[in-house]
Amino acid sequence: MDFRAALIEQTRQFGDLIGSADPATPVPTCGDWTLRHLFRHVGRGNLWAAQIISEHRSQPLDPRDVRGGRPPEDPDAAITWLNDGAQAVIDAVDHVGADARVWTFLGARPAGWWIRRRLHEATVHRGDAALALGAEFDLEPELAADALSEWIDRACVDTRHPPALDRGQSIHLHATDDRLGPTGEWSIVHDADGVWWSHSHDKASVALRGPVKELLLAAVRRRTAAEAGLEVFGDTAVWDAWLDRTPF
Repeated sequence: MDFRAALIEQTRQFGDLIGSADPATPVPTCGDWTLRHLFRHVGRGNLWAAQIISEHRSQPLDPRDVRGGRPPEDPDAAITWLNDGAQAVIDAVDHVGADARVWTFLGARPAGWWIRRRLHEATVHRGDAALALGAEFDLEPELAADALSEWIDRACVDTRHPPALDRGQSIHLHATDDRLGPTGEWSIVHDADGVWWSHSHDKASVALRGPVKELLLAAVRRRTAAEAGLEVFGDTAVWDAWLDRTPF
């Protein structure tokens, strides 16, 4: 997958969706935020990441210190600001080199890591905007599957929170989309090696089955499994605990 092109395209689609809407529209999947908050969050987040990369930072950057972090008042200029921010992430990675180690909230990682992270930030928040506006949320299965993989990977290694699964528990997610093949299955376990995941088909404490876009929305707590129309088998308490311990 071309993460760079996808970051530009998902950001553009996010801006197109929000640009013509009332900025005071509530976004129920993001607490008390409105579309104005969501737009600023995504746009400033890209500039935040770009500045971290370009400054080759080893320490976090206060979002209040992001250069140009406030969108212009003019709607057209604000859209340009949003799209330029996505490009700034890519330009910053090219400037320092994709393998250069920089700060992330998961510890030092290659600068190129930020491109995929910012891509899926835009992907999920475009879903938030669509749900807020009652609009269709179209997402290619391959992109939704990668967003889900990226999210599970972060949830498994994020030491800022308690382990997402109790030891001995496991989760299996199975996408019903035809084109995905082995990349449409995720097995998450907590064993002697810690919490980890793979694209394998294994029995689990709880299993969820359905379209990958709906699996993604359920995993990031934008819809419940029932609202997403997912089949659920096994111990639902394990899934509920995973959701409680993996805030997006």
